[in-house]
Amino acid sequence: MEHTCCFFGHRKIEFTREREETLRAIIGNLVLEHDVNTFLFGSKSEFDDLCHTVVSDLKENYPHLKRIYVRAEFPYISKQYESHLLEWCEETYFPEKILNAGKSVYIKRNYEMIDRSRFCVVYFDENYAPAKHGKPTGTKSGTKLAYDYALRKKKTVINLLEDD
Repeated sequence: MEHTCCFFGHRKIEFTREREETLRAIIGNLVLEHDVNTFLFGSKSEFDDLCHTVVSDLKENYPHLKRIYVRAEFPYISKQYESHLLEWCEETYFPEKILNAGKSVYIKRNYEMIDRSRFCVVYFDENYAPAKHGKPTGTKSGTKLAYDYALRKKKTVINLLEDD
């Protein structure tokens, strides 16, 4: 946990070169100044994809870095699918405690990643409001729930949107 960082954020992000450079600086600092060597990724978001790209780029100079894909789907996978996943990460697993989580599976998966991390790099917009068919749902976003959980767990939370 001491040397682990997880990522979570809204599914869609407003991409800019400046944000990407800020993210590269944040992750580089975690590797160089805090000895972070393990990165936990979820899926389903542009932010996860961007973070994976940045860590993969860093891995070229720091081959000891470990990318772990924490699945929220497919608790049991074939060797063929696992081989496919291991083409872009060093490890993958499905947390047993989320097995019957139902609709909250992504939230509980994020909690699992937070619990296993010291650092959380996030893309969280305070003004984001979940919508369905263009209408606000009135519920908190999964990212907001994870963000609040990480703060309650006293993790070091680095919000890319605050570092802009």
